[in-house]
Amino acid sequence: MADHTALELDTILYHLGQAGSRLAEIGAAEGAAGNISVCLRQPLDVGAQFPQTQEIELHHAAPELAGMMLVVSGSGRRLREIAESPLGNLACVLIHPGGRRGKMHTSPQRQFQRVTSEFNSHLGVHADRMRLTDIPLHAVIHAQPVHLTHLSHLEEYQDEKTLSRRLLRWQPEAILNMPEGIGVVPFLLPGSAQLVVETKLSLRTHRIVIWARHGVMARADHSILRASDLIEYAETAAHYETLNRLADSPGGGLSPEEIREIAKSWNVTQSVF
Repeated sequence: MADHTALELDTILYHLGQAGSRLAEIGAAEGAAGNISVCLRQPLDVGAQFPQTQEIELHHAAPELAGMMLVVSGSGRRLREIAESPLGNLACVLIHPGGRRGKMHTSPQRQFQRVTSEFNSHLGVHADRMRLTDIPLHAVIHAQPVHLTHLSHLEEYQDEKTLSRRLLRWQPEAILNMPEGIGVVPFLLPGSAQLVVETKLSLRTHRIVIWARHGVMARADHSILRASDLIEYAETAAHYETLNRLADSPGGGLSPEEIREIAKSWNVTQSVF
């Protein structure tokens, strides 16, 4: 008889590897930059692949996640290497009642000492979304795509409305996949409690947010690949915008009327144009 738990875990690990590889391919995860996680409402039996356990303290309390499990990248690990060695680059964390501690499951192949330094933000975003919905799986990715991050250094692009209107005008896919636009969180210390709060609030109304002068964080219900797709769509839009700026802005992109017609034809409610 097939071990369905093992098959489901293998699928999750495979998709995490695919997402990490694609983010590296588009230049969104240089070196050990970026981190990735999925939250499972129903925890899996991971003992066969991740037999080592240790108790850990959660610096950001997440009582909403009690009894749930996160599969998350290790600190200092390269996203591009998850596909080749998921057991060496990922951990599974079962959240205890109260949400202040958890049991971390790792493999003997483990190549890190602790989970990602951005674990606080992952916990905060997962907790908020799992509290507000009944979805079985939620995915979160932090990455550092070059063109999006570059634009976030420019003051005019630190306004959400301006950023969204300029980036989402370049191809129909942009408004269809990011109909709420792109959120902007001002620069805050990486890993800080304030960054957790601001990111959580922005991702209630957006699917992807820019961390100004740092990178992006995207979330998706049901699929880690969907979260990586959002980053790719946004980075492609930022690349168009950058090319247009370099050419002294000769292009205007799709008109607001054209974008509204695209959204209407696909039955997508958008709030940008």
